Amino acid sequence: MAQKRKPKLAVWKFASCDGCQLTILDCEDELLTLADKVDISVFLEASRTVKKGPYDISLAEGSITTQHDAERIKKIRKVSKLLIGLGACASAGGIQSLRNFTDVKDFISAVYPSPEYIETLDTSTPFSRHVHVDYELQGCPINKHQLLDVISAFLHGRKPNTTSYSVCIECKRRGNVCVMVAHGIPCMGPVTHAGCSALCPTYNRGCYGCYGPKETPNTASLSSWFKRLGVNEADLVRYFRSYYGNSEHFYKESKIHTKKRD
Repeated sequence: MAQKRKPKLAVWKFASCDGCQLTILDCEDELLTLADKVDISVFLEASRTVKKGPYDISLAEGSITTQHDAERIKKIRKVSKLLIGLGACASAGGIQSLRNFTDVKDFISAVYPSPEYIETLDTSTPFSRHVHVDYELQGCPINKHQLLDVISAFLHGRKPNTTSYSVCIECKRRGNVCVMVAHGIPCMGPVTHAGCSALCPTYNRGCYGCYGPKETPNTASLSSWFKRLGVNEADLVRYFRSYYGNSEHFYKESKIHTKKRD
């Protein structure tokens, strides 16, 4: 009897820090099990081996910041049955989307000694602005357990088990005392998607919002709380313009406080 073909998996990088790819490598023992279930055809972070597509699953991290990448993501989409965006960059443009709020030429001239050699787009955008994305995983970086569940879901023909609640729920499950209520520490947890197991609040630090906005976040209410804690308009803008500053809810809230500051 002919052996059943393993699904082909490819991992791609765009403008990013490689953190989400390193999370895949951090799977360690689970990665060995995964390698037994799928044919890892492209993963330059781990191997020079490159097998031609089409691919059953494409995992892609990073954002679109150049015209070359805008064309490349379209080519990857054509040869991928399932395209999964990994992390803040892929789903919202990442920290590099700070360029979206100003003139990118100001950054180029400040960073590069010969800016005339740099070719880049004015904005940093998620894959979904350019192609259809089947699924997105939040986080900077992503949670390896969520990634493994998404791949497992594909292999077994089921829906992924991902959460839609905020970091506050994770805090309660861990028995954490609320850092904002008890200690007056500004915390993005009430509007931030769960996934990190409330890592920062567990160590008495406010959430930084690195898993992006949860479903229907009440950003106006959180801003009101921050003001009671003495946070000024300029710092409010910074809170909402970090990892997910280009996401719809955080973008709109930051614009409100930009106008008030000006």
